[in-house]
Parts: sequence; structure tokens; C-alpha cells
Amino acid sequence: MSNQFKIKTEEPEEEIVEREEVADKEVKEGGVTVFFRKLFVEGVVSKETATGVLPYLIFLCVLGMVYIANSHMAVKNIREIDKLSKEVKELSSEYKSLKADLMFKSKMTEVAKKVDTLGIKELIEPPQKLVIENEK
Repeated sequence: MSNQFKIKTEEPEEEIVEREEVADKEVKEGGVTVFFRKLFVEGVVSKETATGVLPYLIFLCVLGMVYIANSHMAVKNIREIDKLSKEVKELSSEYKSLKADLMFKSKMTEVAKKVDTLGIKELIEPPQKLVIENEK
């Protein structure tokens, strides 16, 4: 009878060893998924801690979105500044060319050429001063 007792006790030990071997094979086959399953279900992270950390994670997500939006706005502003500076340079050069053209056209010789077609001629003698005497 002692042999029967030993056989009965040895069988469960063999089953335990077989179960451990099967578990080891599962870990080796899908190591990443089993790791995360053990981590979240049996390990450090549980449902309570996950819900406790959830507001912090939401805050970090919102902060990241604000950071991304801020960088997009900065790039948009830089592009607009570049566009406006090019426009200012263009308008400045146009102003200078128009001013130079006006100065050229307002010279006395250029005005005389334009007015000559109307029959008006340039004065050769200097203008005369008119003096009005007061009657007292």
C-alpha cells in the first residue's frame, strides 16, 4: 500500500511540472503579449492604479496637444512674417522707383518739354517785382 500512496502523490507533482512547462512554452511563444498580460492583470498595474493614474495621463495628453498646436501656430506666424517682409521689400523698391521717376519728371527741362506742346515757353528774363504804394 505504501507504493500506491507514493504513486498517487507523484502524479499531481508530475501534473504541476507539466503545467509549468506548458506555461513556459506559452511565455516563450508570445512573450510580449504574455508580458503585458501579466503586467496589467497580475503584476504592478491593476485596474485601481490605472484609474488612479488616468487624470494624470489625460493631463499629459492635453499638454502634448497644446504643445503641438503651439508649434503649428509658431510656424504659421513665421511664414506670415516672411511673406509680409517680402511684400514690404517689394513695396519699398516700388516707392523708391516711383519717387525717382517723379523727381526726374519734375526737373525744369522735362517740364519745359511737356509744356512746349501747349505753347508755353520758358522765361528767359527774370521775373519782375511789383510794388504797391500805400495811399496815406
